[in-house]
Amino acid sequence: MAKPLTFTPPPVDPHLELESRLASAPREHAEALLVVYDILQSAHDNGTLDAVHGLIAARDTIFGRLAELAKTPEGERALLNSLQAATILSSVDPEILNRFSRAMLETTQLSKQETTPPSLWQLLHRVTSEDGRRGFSFWTHFLINLGRSLKR
Repeated sequence: MAKPLTFTPPPVDPHLELESRLASAPREHAEALLVVYDILQSAHDNGTLDAVHGLIAARDTIFGRLAELAKTPEGERALLNSLQAATILSSVDPEILNRFSRAMLETTQLSKQETTPPSLWQLLHRVTSEDGRRGFSFWTHFLINLGRSLKR
């Protein structure tokens, strides 16, 4: 009959493997570590690290107040409204939102350049232009849908 071989595996220290990986990390990941150090320094310089540290230190207070707010009817409505706004924003094509934001910026800049209010003739000229009619068409569609949604 065969006799079993006695085999005792050598003891393995998991910390030794971790220490060897840690020792070789600066050589293997030197460029990535330098980038991380730059990010940390920038975050420290502009106060981001201090803000994050403050948030972590005050997490119990912050979450406690958020929980208190969530229990109120106003808090519930705020959360539901936030979810609804997120749903609306996620359904909008980003290119359309980009065009809208650029149009808002351009409009703000044009309005700042006007030193006196435009005359009625100038306003009529703007409204009857092709782009003016396109804008009015958008707003009339919006107003119609808004009025339809307000029906009880």
